[in-house]
Amino acid sequence: MALFGSGVEIGLHLTVMLASIRADDCPSVKELAGFQGVSQTFAAKLFTRLEKAGIVESVEGSRGGFRLKRDAASISALEVIDAIEGHKPIFTCREIRGRCVLFDDQVPTWAATGVCDIHKLMIEAEQSMRKTLAGRSLQDIASAVGAKMPVQTAQEAITWFDQTQTGRGVVRTARRPRAKTRKTGGDG
Repeated sequence: MALFGSGVEIGLHLTVMLASIRADDCPSVKELAGFQGVSQTFAAKLFTRLEKAGIVESVEGSRGGFRLKRDAASISALEVIDAIEGHKPIFTCREIRGRCVLFDDQVPTWAATGVCDIHKLMIEAEQSMRKTLAGRSLQDIASAVGAKMPVQTAQEAITWFDQTQTGRGVVRTARRPRAKTRKTGGDG
């Protein structure tokens, strides 16, 4: 069983997509979900949570949609995860250390004093994981994806968004992919 649900994967992909496009672009949930091949209804629920957490903002009108509320470099992966799933611990200690058959309902002080060592280990692991996730911004992730994405794929993505947004009356001007270092081939 995974620690995080599919909402985290989808939410990160969609917010990284917003970090990868022009700041003045505001794709709709339908466009973002369609591009990523995920449920529009589920994506809309995620965007409600992300908006409530101050990560994205909606832009009203026929040309509206969503955009990041802050600079992508200032939004951590952890913020997105916590917005979608809440801050939930990776482990819940049930304090079974006092249930040992040898204790005969007389739990010795040494066995029940302080934090359970297994719980302590899990707390350390969670803190390490959260530190790692807090240290990666949406811009970091977008840059990593952009660095391995072939230029042709980046251009196809831009064209796809331009065409879908033009279909709803959004006027687009020529533009280039954000990431500056891209491979020209490969399987990205």
